[in-house]
Amino acid sequence: RTKNGLINDVDLRSHENNLAHRTREIDRERLIVRRGQPFSITLQCKRDEVLIKVQKERGAGDKWWFNQQRAQDEMLLTLHSPADAIIGQYRLAVLMMSPDGRILEKTDKIKFHLLFNPWCKDDVVYLPDESLLQEYVMNEDGVIYMGTWDYIKSNPWNYGQFEDYVMDICFEVLDNSKDALKNSKMDVEHRYDPVYVSRVITAMVNSNGDRGVLTGRWDDSYSGGVPPYRWTGSVPILQQWSKAGARAVKYGQCWVFAAVACTALRCLGIPTRLITNFSSAHDVDGNLSIDILLNERLEPLADGRKKDSSWNFHCWVESWMKRDDLPKGYDGWQVLDPTPQELSDGEFCCGPCPVTAIKEGNLGVKYDAPFVFAEVNADIIHWIVQRDGQRKKVSVDQSGVGRNISTKSVYGDYRDDVTLHYKYPEGSKEEREVYEKAGRKVTEPTNGSAEPGHLKLSIKHAKPVFGTDFDVIVEVWRNLGLHILLVFCLIYGHTVRYHHSGQFIHPLMNPLCLQVKNEGTHKEVLRLHYDDYARCVSEHHPMRVKAFLEAPGENEPIMTVANIPLSMPELLVQVPGKAFVWDQVTAYISFTNPLPVALKGGVFTAEGAGLLTATEVHVNGYISPGQKVSVEFVFSPMRTGVRKLLVDFDCDRLKDVKGVATVVVRKRYHVV
Repeated sequence: RTKNGLINDVDLRSHENNLAHRTREIDRERLIVRRGQPFSITLQCKRDEVLIKVQKERGAGDKWWFNQQRAQDEMLLTLHSPADAIIGQYRLAVLMMSPDGRILEKTDKIKFHLLFNPWCKDDVVYLPDESLLQEYVMNEDGVIYMGTWDYIKSNPWNYGQFEDYVMDICFEVLDNSKDALKNSKMDVEHRYDPVYVSRVITAMVNSNGDRGVLTGRWDDSYSGGVPPYRWTGSVPILQQWSKAGARAVKYGQCWVFAAVACTALRCLGIPTRLITNFSSAHDVDGNLSIDILLNERLEPLADGRKKDSSWNFHCWVESWMKRDDLPKGYDGWQVLDPTPQELSDGEFCCGPCPVTAIKEGNLGVKYDAPFVFAEVNADIIHWIVQRDGQRKKVSVDQSGVGRNISTKSVYGDYRDDVTLHYKYPEGSKEEREVYEKAGRKVTEPTNGSAEPGHLKLSIKHAKPVFGTDFDVIVEVWRNLGLHILLVFCLIYGHTVRYHHSGQFIHPLMNPLCLQVKNEGTHKEVLRLHYDDYARCVSEHHPMRVKAFLEAPGENEPIMTVANIPLSMPELLVQVPGKAFVWDQVTAYISFTNPLPVALKGGVFTAEGAGLLTATEVHVNGYISPGQKVSVEFVFSPMRTGVRKLLVDFDCDRLKDVKGVATVVVRKRYHVV
């Protein structure tokens, strides 16, 4: 604003521009626009004799250009950015020049932000389906799928990409990358490219080797930080990182890394969704075979070296973009994995890797295709390592990798299965061809028909409630044979960490010698007591039971595995009445202790995009068995729309108990 000069005022028309550019949720006062789409500002001129020289020619598609129009004492400038412009903060200078070319006045205090534009057909992140854009760019609430392939649990998450100053923090993340700190000019020049930007975000979400956002921890020792399962949204993590001067936040695991990456990429305008791969492989040596070593008690062996592993589930994100750096056929969804696992060109990041390349087995495609292919396709082989060091191969039922690959549906809070985007149907001719192309051994599918004398092992159980005693039934089945067979049977139970098998409880029974008749089923019923599993099993760490069988005449011992989910109570979260923006509303949360023992150290944590920042409510004293605890708190919604209030409850014996309520926030209209 210039008081005595030619320009009286500059109006960035932020309200109108941000609405047209779908950035109004980010900020209503600052100008935030998307590339490849025009926006207009007005200059208020003091003197009538200012000559407006209209630039009639349209600029080339790769250049910024503007046209101007006189309206009363104002000048309307419409600016056009190229669809491949660099994203970030811009400074706009307006020069008033005399007919002979002298600069009469200059104002350069105008600032605005430019983002990717998936609504612009010339932008490489263009996605031509509005319902997909509403989910993968605009939706601040999500669902993350966790658990095991046969017990999938949904976990609500607050991405909050349009919360106050989240956009600024996302650019701060880019500015703190190793590339930016080493050569800022070169880094900024590459920010036109979503391949580059997404790769930097993926490296910067973890703190391995850089000034990244989150430190990972997988050993269940979370002192000095927040346990990964406590987080319910990305915003507190990003805020904490920024306030601490780009110091890593403790702690994250795969779903937290992926969720923070999803927030940053959606905020910058790249369509992104969070993916969960159940029974996910981590192939260290690249041979597409995962060797799981067990001792004679069926415990995983740790040898101190980096080794192949299998995860119950693993999360990454997919982002939508054209791949102009690759041959044709690789546009669309790209895998980006921010969990620090293996180095990629010297950085702990993974991707972007085209999903199409994984499905077709084209492992020479940038970036990290062999690693991602193994995550969904590796062959798992179990070995028992005997006391003398000899290895014995074990036949394991249900050891397939890459199962029930899941993401939240565009149409609601339910699961979409995207497994067929990553791989051809099991046993198909196409699957065999892809395996051969990728160099993976083709394992013959078993048709389920047992040969004479062949044994089968299975584990059956109900769906028990955490805190109760329950039965597990182990069945040994044998089809027609000539003699009664003596078999050796071991049964163990242990907790399930999401990335490996955790602490063992104990053998569920002593080793057995069973007499299995020549035809039929032998059953062993085991009673599991709360006191036995309480210390190491929770909703976050369900129970796994393994049964191992060895019999004379059988080529390989048999092992079968059952995941036993222990259902937990849900929190009841209610927000009664109508909610209006900036008007106080009250939330009521209740929880009943389902355990036969008292709980202490209870804390509720609530947050929600557009509703409130993360808020803690502590419960004093003990919560007796069967006791109901009710808390309430007041908040004032900050933005209109359909919002999600997420609540987490933690205490000494229960972790990761979640609840959610939908809140419709309206605008209050005042009648004059």
